[in-house]
Order: sequence, then C-alpha cells, then structure tokens
Amino acid sequence: MGHRTQIGWTLPAVHCHNRFIVHCDRLTCPRHALTACAMSDTVSPLARPFPNLPAIAGVTLRVVRAGYKDWGRCDLTYVELAKGTAVAGVFTRNVCCSSEVELGRANVAGGMARALVVNAGNSNAFTGYRGREAVEQIMDQVAAHLGCAREQVFVSSTGVIGMPLPKDKAREGVAAALSAAPCSWEQAAETISTTDTFAKGATATAMIGDTRITISAIIKGSGMIAPDMATMLGYLFTDAAVESAFLQECLSAANRRTFSCITVDSDTSTSDTVLAFATGKAGNAPLASFDSAGADAFAAAIEDVCRQLAHLVVRDGEGASKFIAVSVTGAVSDESAHRVGLAIANSPLVKTAIAGEDANWGRVVMAVGKAGEPADRDRLSIGFGGVWCAREGLPLADYDEAPVAAHLKGQDIDIAVDLGLGQGRATVWTCDLTHGYISINADYRS
Repeated sequence: MGHRTQIGWTLPAVHCHNRFIVHCDRLTCPRHALTACAMSDTVSPLARPFPNLPAIAGVTLRVVRAGYKDWGRCDLTYVELAKGTAVAGVFTRNVCCSSEVELGRANVAGGMARALVVNAGNSNAFTGYRGREAVEQIMDQVAAHLGCAREQVFVSSTGVIGMPLPKDKAREGVAAALSAAPCSWEQAAETISTTDTFAKGATATAMIGDTRITISAIIKGSGMIAPDMATMLGYLFTDAAVESAFLQECLSAANRRTFSCITVDSDTSTSDTVLAFATGKAGNAPLASFDSAGADAFAAAIEDVCRQLAHLVVRDGEGASKFIAVSVTGAVSDESAHRVGLAIANSPLVKTAIAGEDANWGRVVMAVGKAGEPADRDRLSIGFGGVWCAREGLPLADYDEAPVAAHLKGQDIDIAVDLGLGQGRATVWTCDLTHGYISINADYRS
C-alpha cells in the first residue's frame, strides 16, 4: 500500500515483524494516517487496488487502536448502523468456534442490527467463559450507548487463537471508538486485517424499480482459508430496503457459489463470519422475496460483490504468486464437481507444481482420484490454459507443452477437468503454495 503521510505533518515510522506501520495514539488514530497502519510493505503480486467504494446512507465507520497486540496500528473497527437495519449472516462450521460466532449466529435470528465491532490481533477463540464475557461486555457497552438491545450488536474477532480478549483494552477501545471521527472504507478494511498485504473492498449497484441501490463491502483474509460457509471476516452494507429473511436467502445462495468455493490452505477458521446489513435508506419498495420487483437484480448484485471479495482473498493468499481457477465439468452432480475441484485446489502437490510453473498434469489426475467422488480414469480429460493435455484417459499424441508452459508463467492459471460422466459442473479458486506461506505461518505469533 506504500508509505503515506498526511500533508502538513508526518508520523514516526517503525518496522515490526517485517510490516511497515505508523505509530498511532494509544486509542485514537489520526483519521488520514490510518491507511498505513495495517498493511505489509511487501504486497502480494496478485493485489488489486482498493476501489472507490460509495458511502452507504445509514452506515458510519470509525477505527481506533485498542492495543490487542504489541503493534503500532489501529485494531478496532466500529460501525454504527441506522435504526431499522436488517442483518443476515453466514458463519464457520468449525466446532471450535469463538464466542463471537456463537453469539452472532443467535443474534442474526433477530434480523436487526445497530452496530458492528471488529477486533484484530486476537481471535478470542478457545478462550472459554473469559472470552464470552469479553464479547458480552462489548455488546452491552455499545447497546447502552445506542439505546438498543444487545442482540443488535455484532462482534467479530480475528488473530491468534487461545488468548482471551483483554476486557480492559476492549472497554477503553470501544469507548474511544464511540466518539472517534468517521473514517474511510479503506481505513476500515485495513484495520480489520491481520496477515493481509492489501486492503480489500468491492461494490455493485442494482435497480429496484426506479431506485438505484448500492452495495459497498470490505473483507479480510489471507490464511486459514478453506471456508465451509464464508471466509475470514467479510461485511456487506447496502442502502436497499430488504426484509431480513430475504437478505439471508440472498447471502446464503451467494455464499455457496463464492466464498464456499475458495481455498488457500484447506484450513477452516474458528472465526469465519460474513454479515450483510441493509439500512433501507435508498427508499425502494422493500424486497420480501424473489417475487418482489427488482429482487433478481439485487440478488445478482450481492453475488457479484461476494465473488469479487472471495477472489481478493485468494489473491492475497499467504505467499501466493498465482491465482488458480479450477473448473470441473462432466461430474455426476454439481456437488460432486465441487468436491473434486476442492480436492485439486487443496492438493499441496498440485499447488507446488503451479508455483514451480511445472505442467505436471499427472498431479491433477492424482487429486481427482483421491477425491472420493465418482470418476473413471478412461473418461478423464485434463487441460491447462485452454489446452488439453490428456483426453479420455490418454495423453494426446500431438500434445505440445509449449503453450501450457507459457500459460503457467503468468499470474492467472486455469485448470480444466472433464470427468465425462454427467452434467455436473463447478469452479473453485485457489492460489499456489510457496516458501512464503511457510515463512508467514512459522513466525505468526512472534
């Protein structure tokens, strides 16, 4: 993201664990200095610039430094939402999940939200009653400030597992956040990050009748990514008027085709959460079901944003140098195709071959065979970058590896698998596996 200063004054810089950061005040970060607080000075080669996200009526973003880790950056994001905001969510299926996830699941059932608090640096997972008390304290503190039910306050945490969230730092951090100056989407995106190397955001619009609605969203995620439901931490905000049940239907459907189709390392986090908030400030006729005018367009926009975010997470996979799309066709069902795709995408042998730009299609054959799904060796076809290497169980007699080798030298890699059994199809996305992944995770807690 680069080294940034505000015109008219400068901030002292410090290097911490190979990440460039800017010193912040203990609890309040200068609004315009936040963009350097979270990001690494070594940015993923697959990074995308942070987009210009439109403001969403009824959504106010604030960030501060609570000091959850020994770092000089902002690590607490507070989002205040207008009264009447609808909420939907999907959460990790990891059975060792955090209290934030447990309480979030319960709160989503109420369908309404007034605030979101995101803590970075400490996942508060596997922390027992002390972890739960910290979350409940945050919920009560924000609810008292807003005069709302505690069930309308959502909390997420990300970072190191097994360390209870410090309640004193949480109390002071939230108190500072409640009166902090509003910040930008990019600042909020950076503040929720941990090992991310670039801030991630996405936006889309849709027409509901004569009303244009907008969606703006941010996400964090880089490692421990094999979402069984969602990805690390993602938040969608829209000014559309949407009933919570239909918002949940749209988010769940989008999740199945986006977040649940990505993997970095086959590990499902204890904290994975994606929440969608709809403030209703656009003034459209409320969407209640797919029978509502404009519902299809809204659902498509939600899925578009989710796909953009999911791809950004893969592009920031820890140590990644290649973005890989695995397309499976000819399966007995879409579900079977999905499972075959994930077996390929999660294979260390496939991922390291791609990292080494080696057109070793035999490793893809191996991954298909171990997936536990219907497959027939003599009907299987494998290709890279639009070039078939093997068809119906045999290497092509006139196979020329040169165009495949050239394709593998690029950053965006396509793997095609045709099982030749049926009409099932699916696409999953992953990244390669390099020495960088080992370096990041061997040094994660230091």
